[in-house]
Amino acid sequence: MKLVFEKGSAGRGLNLIRGCDVPRVSLDGEHKRETPPRLPHMSENEISRHYTQLAKRSHGVNDGFYPLGSCTMKYNPKVNEEAAALKGFRCVHPLQPTDTLQGSMEVLYLAEKYLCEITGMDAMTFQPAAGAHGEFTGLLLIKAYHVHRKDDRRTKIIVPDSAHGTNPASASMCGYEVISIPSREDGCVDLEQLRAAVGEDTAGLMLTNPNTVGLFDKNILEITRIVHEAGGLCYYDGANLNAVMGIVRPGDMGFDVVHLNLHKTFSTPHGGGGPGSGPVGCKEFLMPYLPGVRVAADPAGEAAIDKTGDGAGDKSPARYIFERAPESIGDVKQFYGNFLVVVKALTYIMSLGREGIREASSNAVLNANYMKVKLSDVYDMAYNETCMHEFVMSLEGMKHKNGVTAMDIAKALLDYGIHPPTMYFPLIVHEALMVEPTETESKETLDEAIQVFHKIYETAMASPEELHSAPHTTPIGRPDEVTAARKPVLRYTWES
Repeated sequence: MKLVFEKGSAGRGLNLIRGCDVPRVSLDGEHKRETPPRLPHMSENEISRHYTQLAKRSHGVNDGFYPLGSCTMKYNPKVNEEAAALKGFRCVHPLQPTDTLQGSMEVLYLAEKYLCEITGMDAMTFQPAAGAHGEFTGLLLIKAYHVHRKDDRRTKIIVPDSAHGTNPASASMCGYEVISIPSREDGCVDLEQLRAAVGEDTAGLMLTNPNTVGLFDKNILEITRIVHEAGGLCYYDGANLNAVMGIVRPGDMGFDVVHLNLHKTFSTPHGGGGPGSGPVGCKEFLMPYLPGVRVAADPAGEAAIDKTGDGAGDKSPARYIFERAPESIGDVKQFYGNFLVVVKALTYIMSLGREGIREASSNAVLNANYMKVKLSDVYDMAYNETCMHEFVMSLEGMKHKNGVTAMDIAKALLDYGIHPPTMYFPLIVHEALMVEPTETESKETLDEAIQVFHKIYETAMASPEELHSAPHTTPIGRPDEVTAARKPVLRYTWES
């Protein structure tokens, strides 16, 4: 397929942009480029075909099964997109006077209220742009807490070896030394190793629960107690909240800070570079350090608005104001975060309600365990315990037996229209394939996927060389991924 720069012909074009409705301003020669940009000249027909061809080469949840582990690539109801596209939300500007933003401010106010209820936190900031940004922000809150107390001995963050790779990176960016502790054979935190690691230099612990191998740590209350008794704080990575939302809360597990991925758990398409949203919630004692501003009900505002008009319905404060925390760590992003992602999340939460949120998690866990059990007859599971929303298979035995790797299985799935699971992660499982079916997939879809996995296994046993060259039906087979990662070609080079 040709690149857009290789298509079209000089002088060709179309008229899509309306005429300028504001005064034209010309730059002086010093600020003008010497040559015009080399943009493609294409007709509307050519442009439409080009992007349609690109779309046919992509694979998303609208195309087929997408069981990417630890990412929650689930189908998101279109009503949430419609809500975010409403002109009253889409066309606001963050520098407008607050009396013209009351509806948008109420969205932030309600979203904070509901997300705090779901997580067991007391306050939340929507500034962080995505998950890793939320990690960084949450650790800055922990750091501000220790600095404010003049406890400068606390220089270490404890991170289990099953953690997401961004956890140690975020801790390092905050200036902390990362202490990795190994997992036990059952995939959970080794309590003895944790007790040996904590001390007067412990600033905190970063933990995902359920963890990256899809298991809920049975000792979670003991884990957070050990860290707290050492004077550290507990940070909850909310990447896997989709398994437990509405059932258990991080705040009740003993966590002091939490980040959420609204673009994973609360209905915004995940992937493609954004937009994301990684709000950070915290307990009351950390509220003085929150970044940016939060929406608060104005105690001096007008009388409450009766939303139903009958005097007996829900009432909400007529006015909202912005408040900044007294010891704020400062802004971590401009303005109030990715607002329209919050609109989608609020629509999702209010559509599902308390019972629906819990049902979504229950179905995610049910689907994962259904697939896990159905595949256990031919595939080795890394852990035989009941999983949560995802499970990890190990292809190590198959690789030793006939040379078929996790990569081979993943590539073969492409020929059946299934996006591969996460490969070679977590690192503590050799030849790992991590599968997360999510709650939005039907039993029929899961049965079809299970059948495909079995077909691929049969091929691996009978004709392993066939899998070494898979996929056979896609436009691109097996690119040189190492070279692509280390020497990426990021710009088009003109021949002349």
